[in-house]
Amino acid sequence: MRNILIVIFCFFTMQFATAQQLNCEVIVNAEQTGQANLSVFKTLQRSLTEFVNKTNWTERKFQSQERINCSMFITITSFEGESFNGSIQIQSSRPVYGTSMITPVFNFNDEQLSFNYREYQPLNYSANSYNSNLISVISYYVYTILGLDADTFELQGGTPYFEEANRIVTTAQQGNSQGWRASDGQRSRFRLNADLLANTYAEYREAMYDYHRLGLDVMHEDIIAGKQAIAAALDKLEVMNRRRNNSLLLRIFFDAKAEEITKIYTGGPAFQSADLVETLNYIAPRYSKNWRAIQ
Repeated sequence: MRNILIVIFCFFTMQFATAQQLNCEVIVNAEQTGQANLSVFKTLQRSLTEFVNKTNWTERKFQSQERINCSMFITITSFEGESFNGSIQIQSSRPVYGTSMITPVFNFNDEQLSFNYREYQPLNYSANSYNSNLISVISYYVYTILGLDADTFELQGGTPYFEEANRIVTTAQQGNSQGWRASDGQRSRFRLNADLLANTYAEYREAMYDYHRLGLDVMHEDIIAGKQAIAAALDKLEVMNRRRNNSLLLRIFFDAKAEEITKIYTGGPAFQSADLVETLNYIAPRYSKNWRAIQ
């Protein structure tokens, strides 16, 4: 009997372990409210951490080393009763094959965060219904993280996740919160998802694959080949930029990658970088200080 119980316990433990897709740190910062020590903020942080890390977001099984490292930093700027306002900063990364290096994939600040939350209320995601704006926002970013990560390993690999995020966009519109409609600005959740799925910006997702899989992941064997592949990926972004100048996706890419690109091309074997620097100054002039460091 004892052996049977051990087998059953191990089975459910393995099922739970493989259900996790993310290693996500969730921080709730309420210092701007002047009441940061209220228990509701600690409860919210704990509940969101469990929600993000313990929900089975996809049928794909992740090994422990495959789980995506990410963070969600929520800043509460004001609240009244059960109504909260603020922003959320989302970041994710992935390992580089054959090295100990970690590369940033996504870095985005959403300033259109508002939600209702009652302390200790359960948080559950349903693909077919709207529960709350808090659940919709967090779930949306989970699927965006999953999609972007998949795009770095397989060409267009993130499509199913972006499509799930799109379903969240559609259902969340009934809640009348900011960020879910085309009219909510150029840095909204609506705009980010629409651009990720649009053919107009197809080069962004191609570049994500080329940059990571054909570039970073081969550098442990051939640094020059990796640098050339990354430069070619940036050329694709230039093509996209000529079609739609200063797009949201381009800004998101360089918010995550500017420091890394600078390090890649200022160290290691010599690389003819004049054309690369010209491209970078054209598509990401905000980071011209970084590009001046590239020799």
